[in-house]
Amino acid sequence: MNSGLVRSIADLSSRWRNRFSRSERSSDHLRRGFLGEKLAGRFLRKNGYKILYRNFRGRSGGEIDIVCRDDDTLVFVEVKTRAREDFGRPIEAVDRPKQKRISRGGLAWLRMLDNPDILFRFDVVEVIIAEDAKPRLELIKNAFQLSAPYIY
Repeated sequence: MNSGLVRSIADLSSRWRNRFSRSERSSDHLRRGFLGEKLAGRFLRKNGYKILYRNFRGRSGGEIDIVCRDDDTLVFVEVKTRAREDFGRPIEAVDRPKQKRISRGGLAWLRMLDNPDILFRFDVVEVIIAEDAKPRLELIKNAFQLSAPYIY
């Protein structure tokens, strides 16, 4: 095979790999998010919640980090993890579009259960994982209502 062709294929391959590989910062971000969800799950169990499912993705594009039960209430939990609060609290990242995505996921879960007559709510767990401190978790019950235009 022509060595010039091999070199250009290797060069293109290297450029594409660099362009589409996750940066070190991104992988730290993903690791922090994974750890936050793990800590949130423990925190919820310690507070009497029963974890039913993690990382639910509905067919309609909805998503739920943790589906659980708190007594007779089905709870859809969004976990927001940050390294610090310099730019506001983690719950501030749960904006209208995110609430809509979580609502779609919650409705997809309820459809899977054949739309039962059940109480449900949307909670948020804030996780702050600072470098030199113990992780701090806060549960915000009923953080938002079912997003418009959805009804149940």
